[in-house]
Amino acid sequence: MPRMPLPLVFVFRSRAKEEKSQADKPVNFSKQPRDPQAPKGRPTPKRSEAQSQRRSVAHTPTTRKDASKRQREERRQALQKQREALAGGDERYLPARDKGPVRRFARDWVDSRFNVAEFFLPLAIVILVLSVVRVPSIQNIALLLWAVVIVLIVVDAAVSGFRLKKRLKERFPDGNTRGAVPYALMRSLQMRRLRLPKPQVKRGERP
Repeated sequence: MPRMPLPLVFVFRSRAKEEKSQADKPVNFSKQPRDPQAPKGRPTPKRSEAQSQRRSVAHTPTTRKDASKRQREERRQALQKQREALAGGDERYLPARDKGPVRRFARDWVDSRFNVAEFFLPLAIVILVLSVVRVPSIQNIALLLWAVVIVLIVVDAAVSGFRLKKRLKERFPDGNTRGAVPYALMRSLQMRRLRLPKPQVKRGERP
């Protein structure tokens, strides 16, 4: 038996009902992408953490000019910390040549004693003043003083180097003490108040 075609009204009504029923169903948002700032299943970040994250994102350089400016600022801050460390002796920010317990011991050993070489500059001024005096006997005394000062500096440096090397072997038997003796001798050539890092021990104090 041939089937009768459905009336147009019924067809439109059925489609309208289906669309309405689908619209009435609750939408499942579980498959929608999560907000990266506040993901589900995790606790909400604290205000301080969120502010620090925003600051880090804001301070990230976006251009080459900003990056170079930030590098210059970081380099300036590092140099400032290094100068403060040289004045205060903070090991964290000292230059590489001054870091480590071996170099610190060498500095303290030199600073705890009198060194002939540290008086070279004032003695040199006195000798130069004597040498310009137009008196032959005084000029001869100035030349003799030059020779005496140079010999005393060489002898004192040799004795100091030998004693310091022995102390380093006793204090750091398994440590790397290479370069510590020349480092200490170069420090002994400077006047005490001009030495960097600043002396941390008094004269006569055993390091």
